[in-house]
Amino acid sequence: MLFNGRKRTLQNKTYGKCLVLDGMMQYTERDECSYQEMMAFMPLNSHPNPESVLIIGGGDCGVLREVLKHPKVKTAELCEIDQKVVDICRQHFPHVDQVLSNPKAKLRIEDGFKLLQNSPQQYDVIITDSSDPVGPAESLFTSDFYRLLKSALKPNGIVCSQGECFWLSLDLLKKMRKFTRQLFPSVGYAWTSMPTYPSGQIGLLLCSLNPATDFANPVTTFTDDDVAEMSLQYYNADVHRAACVLPSFVRRAFLEIDNEK
Repeated sequence: MLFNGRKRTLQNKTYGKCLVLDGMMQYTERDECSYQEMMAFMPLNSHPNPESVLIIGGGDCGVLREVLKHPKVKTAELCEIDQKVVDICRQHFPHVDQVLSNPKAKLRIEDGFKLLQNSPQQYDVIITDSSDPVGPAESLFTSDFYRLLKSALKPNGIVCSQGECFWLSLDLLKKMRKFTRQLFPSVGYAWTSMPTYPSGQIGLLLCSLNPATDFANPVTTFTDDDVAEMSLQYYNADVHRAACVLPSFVRRAFLEIDNEK
């Protein structure tokens, strides 16, 4: 089914309902859990008290759905620039209406840049659920954007951004590691398996204003009962820790940046 030539939903025998934007797979019912859960709980469980959360992008509301499961979250705002994305997802993915009706959730249809410019020190955690750095989304992978993210964080706040694929975008990741380490005292990188994304892997770029933040060791640890109660399909404390273990070639590339003077 086509919408305006740019947005498509389709049914796949293996992956169920899928959302495609600008020719790129964004969401499938089969494997969306790995991305949504990791984007939510890697930063939330690295922060001691993540009460206020902003999500930029993510009009499918998958990350928002997971954020709202966290017991310490009091408010979660979703800033999506394209109303049509939300409308299409409302029509085809049943969770969207339920998520947006949650009293803790707030939908804002506006430009994330403008919102950040007018939100100094507002959020404990900001999650950037962006598409790949092509066209308008390219600006979300720049130092200027991360300065805005930093300005909108409360003290000790955390940013988690879609961190591309280290098989395909290592040069970009090195560039981003360099400027994020200039802006934040603690920077980490994690990754998750995502079969329907290019190369089957997607990263998470994590930044904290608290120099003591260790992204490889969550400050909030979900028990097996917590995982079951939240109906989590992918994330758990062991996966959290393991996600920060990087292949040797990625570790060497980041160490090269870290050792630059």
